[in-house]
Amino acid sequence: MRRIPLLALGVTAWLAACSGPAPSQKLRAPAKVALETVAPKALPALVPGAAPRDGSLTIVQADMNLPAAAQAINTAGLGATSVPGAKDLSIPGVSPTLIKAEVLLDRAGFSPGVIDGRPGDNLDRALEAFAQAHGLMWDGRLSSAIWDTLAAGDSTPPVRSYQITAQDVAGPFIGTPPKDYAEMAKLPGLTYSDPSQMLAERFHMDGKLLKALNPRVDFAKAGTSIIVTSPRDGPRDLKVARVEVDKTREAIRAYDSSNRLVAYYPASVGSSERPAPSGVWAVKAVAPHPAYYYDPKRLTFAPEGATGRLKIAPGPNNPVGSTWIGLSVPTYGIHGSPDPSLVGKRQSHGCVRLTNWDALELGRSVKAGTQVSFVGEEARGARA
Repeated sequence: MRRIPLLALGVTAWLAACSGPAPSQKLRAPAKVALETVAPKALPALVPGAAPRDGSLTIVQADMNLPAAAQAINTAGLGATSVPGAKDLSIPGVSPTLIKAEVLLDRAGFSPGVIDGRPGDNLDRALEAFAQAHGLMWDGRLSSAIWDTLAAGDSTPPVRSYQITAQDVAGPFIGTPPKDYAEMAKLPGLTYSDPSQMLAERFHMDGKLLKALNPRVDFAKAGTSIIVTSPRDGPRDLKVARVEVDKTREAIRAYDSSNRLVAYYPASVGSSERPAPSGVWAVKAVAPHPAYYYDPKRLTFAPEGATGRLKIAPGPNNPVGSTWIGLSVPTYGIHGSPDPSLVGKRQSHGCVRLTNWDALELGRSVKAGTQVSFVGEEARGARA
């Protein structure tokens, strides 16, 4: 595994107005996802190639080579915290049902953000958007109707094994990125910190969940078999005609030319110090692998270590992540994030922040001139 010095990166530079999460903002206390209570039932026999159902409990074909914790997720039913034989699933606060629900939402185009198996606003709002899109009632609970609709026609296990390749560990990696922007600007590239960060992002996982499902694993060793989630296969090819940024619900909705919702993403939108705009604007340009430019004459905030104009090289740990979608309102954009676990949980410096994988998909689906409307009112100050 190679670390700095980094290889030169062929990238596109772009003016970025935003930064990472405001350090003064506090994390929102996690909301509770209410699970509809179901009576425990005996698990039906698993038939190879089949996905038998038992009422509100959905069973998928189990890979018996997986550890019990992974099997618990793959066979989780509504409201389950465990299944017989999975006593080693002991990650505090993590629910097999919620991991499965998050993976199914991700595949269905209703992104929960980072997959972590924990209750919270991002998951609640993704479930609400999914329910509304399918004509289902949402009362704050993951009901059997929502669960069954999510699982209908999708028998692919939500977690699977993956063998780390030599390419995965080849790097370059930068270790823990500096927080000081002046120090960040000295690096020739803001690539991943280490293989575990890269793998977590590839599978849309929270890094803590990846490590909890793979205790004592060396992620820098090629040939190692690990347990990962199985979200959507890369960015989808969507035809987006308009984008709606909901400042109240902290989300982006993307619609096609027939006004059909084709994607939902959680987002961090604006801040009390620099609110996001209102009204109708448009995409001006899209830059994959953007460099980050800080100019104190154009912006109203000062990142740590920034005393003058700075250019920070591209990479997933760049302040605007892996994609920049510039808008017609000056210095504003929609972009990725170096820390997906904070999306929707901390305010931004005025722009709209998504996970890197959601920003990549949206960036590929819009073009110059695509309408972007800002609706609702954003939260003011620290979040409760």
